[in-house]
Amino acid sequence: MIRSFLIAALLWLPAAAGAEQLANKLFGAHRAASLQDPMPIGSYARGCAAGLVELPETGPSWQAMRLSRNRNWGQPVMIDFLVDLSRTAQQIGWAGLYIGDISQPRGGPMTSGHASHQIGLDADIWQLPPQRLNLSRAEREKISSIPVRSADQRSVTANWTRRHHALMRAAASDPRVDRVFVAAAVKIEMCKTATKDDTKWLQKIRPVAGHDTHFHVRLKCPKGARLCETQSPTVSELSKGGNGCDDTLMWWVTDYLNPPKGTKKPKEPGPRKRGPREYTMADLPRQCKDVLVAR
Repeated sequence: MIRSFLIAALLWLPAAAGAEQLANKLFGAHRAASLQDPMPIGSYARGCAAGLVELPETGPSWQAMRLSRNRNWGQPVMIDFLVDLSRTAQQIGWAGLYIGDISQPRGGPMTSGHASHQIGLDADIWQLPPQRLNLSRAEREKISSIPVRSADQRSVTANWTRRHHALMRAAASDPRVDRVFVAAAVKIEMCKTATKDDTKWLQKIRPVAGHDTHFHVRLKCPKGARLCETQSPTVSELSKGGNGCDDTLMWWVTDYLNPPKGTKKPKEPGPRKRGPREYTMADLPRQCKDVLVAR
């Protein structure tokens, strides 16, 4: 109660020039969700979240990791999805799932880490198959996931298994999912055995740097979430009806990892864009102020 009062005071007091409060500090100060109806507000990388639900620290088929971060909060649809996927993981032969960051209790920009994960519709899932689901809080701070791509980014490592493939296929096949971010080597490996029947789900698997020890699931805006901004372009537009394999194999293996001779030098960068850690409340949807001050 005192914390909410202090945050409200900081929000509404006139700020001196250049001294406006950083949004990540304000959102990071909250330890619990707002008592509002669930609603993702804004975009995945510029927004906040009302009425989030906490993923229990431990369940019959999952454990939330790095509990000190307090980022095991998501929209109800995300919590339901993660529970469902963890049960699927057991069906394919894993003990369950180790689940990383979802969102802060009220979403918004984070004090460290992600640019996205701001509206409760993003979640990181570790590539490490759990050996047990009774890790202590201390163990969850120390244990690390495993990389599934090689150092040169061209191939997967021995850590990659058919069960990893099956798990990501299950995630991407879920109609709630908009896309799944993976290391490029993972997409390339999955493309090697792709068939026409795989197109619908495989096109959702998108290569993005920084996803060698976890994969990142992004859900679509839930039906009726009027304040949620759908990502554009959509996955189907990105792939133009295909599975993304031709573009992936050509660009990542040739242009990205082995640039053609005579490639023009990149243009001089323009003015640096401010990142989420520098956002103030003025950069976020106006409804985010209500989320901060709500009980």
